[in-house]
Amino acid sequence: MGECVVLMHGLARTYRAMNSMQETLTEAGYHTVNLGYPSTKKDIETIADEHFPEAMAQCRQFSPTAIHFVTHSLGGIVLRKAIREKRPAELGRVVMLSPPNRGSAVTDTLKDWWFYEWLNGPAGQQLHTGHDSVPNQLGPVDYPVGIITGDRYAFFDIWFSYILPGKDDGKVSIEQTKVDGMSDFLVVHESHPFIMDSRYVQEETLYFLQNGVFKHFKEPLPPISGSDWFSFPSK
Repeated sequence: MGECVVLMHGLARTYRAMNSMQETLTEAGYHTVNLGYPSTKKDIETIADEHFPEAMAQCRQFSPTAIHFVTHSLGGIVLRKAIREKRPAELGRVVMLSPPNRGSAVTDTLKDWWFYEWLNGPAGQQLHTGHDSVPNQLGPVDYPVGIITGDRYAFFDIWFSYILPGKDDGKVSIEQTKVDGMSDFLVVHESHPFIMDSRYVQEETLYFLQNGVFKHFKEPLPPISGSDWFSFPSK
């Protein structure tokens, strides 16, 4: 029996981006499924319809008592869409890392630029902050959701950070990650591309899956994912 965790990566990434998080969860005793999907080739609705069931089928091979989810960025929106369409009976807890739950001002600014559209595909076009964006059409969550986001940007996201209102992680503002109905919320000193690799974030993720809230460990001052040493505090 036991419990299963599905990991869902973000836009223009692959399942490899979630490998470190997967190792932590596996070591903690969870069955894990690290879902890969063509994030830049299809729209959010198609990804949720065609690829989410694959992860569910893999998890159900373990006959789990609960199926939890850990998502990064776009993965959180795909998950919300999939759950809204067909809620799994075994649905457990969800940790979203830097999700654009209210869209992203970066998309507002760049969505009409051919290079952005080419790079991020149909799903990238759906992450704007307008009332008709996919994230803003999904409504509140009514299941346990904990959100972790960062307040630093990677050096290559400096321009995006200036576009975003308030504190941000270089891709999404802190306020834009929130969703009505969430159970807990945590801001850490990490940037968008590397937040899932932070040891601190992994420990908080594990704690939420076990308890339904974050522990809010004493927050370390420097960035704590080894690959994020080149990040900078947002404005």
